[in-house]
Amino acid sequence: MWQQEIGGVPVRDLAQQFGTPLYVYDEQLILQRIQDLAQFEVVRYAQKACSNIAILRLVQQQGVVVDAVSAGELLRAQAAGFVLGPHDPANKLAKDGSAADPHHQVVYTADIFDSEALDLVAKYGVHCNLGSPDMINQLGERCPGARVTLRINPGFGHGHSQKTNTGGAQSKHGIWHEQVPDCLQRAARFGIKVSGLHMHIGSGTDMEHLSQVCGALEKVATQVGPSLTTISAGGGLPTPYRSDDTRINLDDYFQLWDATRRRLQDQFGHPLLLEVEPGRYLVAESGYLITEIRTIKEMGSNRFYLVDAGFNNLARPILYGAYHPMAIATQEGKAGPANVPTQPVVVGGPLCESGDIFTQTEGGFVQHRDLPVAKVGDWLVIQCAGAYGHAMSSNYNSKPLAAEVLIHQGKPCLIRSRQDLRQIFADEQIPATLLN
Repeated sequence: MWQQEIGGVPVRDLAQQFGTPLYVYDEQLILQRIQDLAQFEVVRYAQKACSNIAILRLVQQQGVVVDAVSAGELLRAQAAGFVLGPHDPANKLAKDGSAADPHHQVVYTADIFDSEALDLVAKYGVHCNLGSPDMINQLGERCPGARVTLRINPGFGHGHSQKTNTGGAQSKHGIWHEQVPDCLQRAARFGIKVSGLHMHIGSGTDMEHLSQVCGALEKVATQVGPSLTTISAGGGLPTPYRSDDTRINLDDYFQLWDATRRRLQDQFGHPLLLEVEPGRYLVAESGYLITEIRTIKEMGSNRFYLVDAGFNNLARPILYGAYHPMAIATQEGKAGPANVPTQPVVVGGPLCESGDIFTQTEGGFVQHRDLPVAKVGDWLVIQCAGAYGHAMSSNYNSKPLAAEVLIHQGKPCLIRSRQDLRQIFADEQIPATLLN
């Protein structure tokens, strides 16, 4: 209802010092979520959720490794201090790669190789998690004898939205489970060794569906055989956005996967590393989008709080009808009374689009949210915005990208400057013939 501080720093101070819209991340919440997963030997952060290099550096210092889904994410990881592979100049391991880190600080996970990504993979020896059969041939031609992980589509999926479902026949992700024998034959032609298996069926998946992945992966693992040294539980761990959402029982989840791992170890006669691949789980709750209420207006029976952030800053509501909790921070820096009157409002942004509404369900149906009576100049704080928030931002309507701040050791640290208006079109050019 009210939120006057983030990580002990007043919202008013943050907004006045850095401007709005503003993304703020509470470091302590990220550290707590990493600790939640300590039972897993390898925690691999899906950096697409929030890829600022300061966040990457923070998780690296906690022993977390990362995946990358593009050439740009490979270079982000390198800039944050991760070693891309045995041929990275920063690699301190044996020059011949014989002491290569079995955890692989960075893994390239995708369903295609574009030319830039494949060039970087070949240059640095990046370990790859291959999501399409053709990728085996393309990698084999450039890097024969490589070790790879296969991402398998088990034939089913789940998620909080159909758009976040990454399994089943309607999903583009992964190698179809019936094509595993063909992929093993392709790998053998190039001397490629399948050392890992990975399955991810969707973001926001529940415990029932997550547990089904164990059996599906175990079945594929028996086809691949003892070349396996790593299995990955994938991601999809749910994050509670609503007050009545329950947290997943991580102990039970780990025990399911550990039992799978132990059966395979007995079968293969050697240890297996167990990875988990959280993205949203690590960062969602740490992130807040501070936005100023610029107009309060009545439209028939609806009251609108119109703020200076739009779906160019946070796209999840318009993409998935995603729910985000919200709170008000007052100009005076004081929380209102517990019994303050609330009112049903629609929260919208400044963009020239009717869909620029933060309180909507999937399909674009506008909903009301009960929020305290506020005034122009107060701030609306959109909570649980750390995942797929700034990372999915755009310059639509020629709006600048928002600044990002990390509350580090109790103090606000700017980790991305607000984009200058002229930077938005700095790379555009007018042909000489149009200048006459």
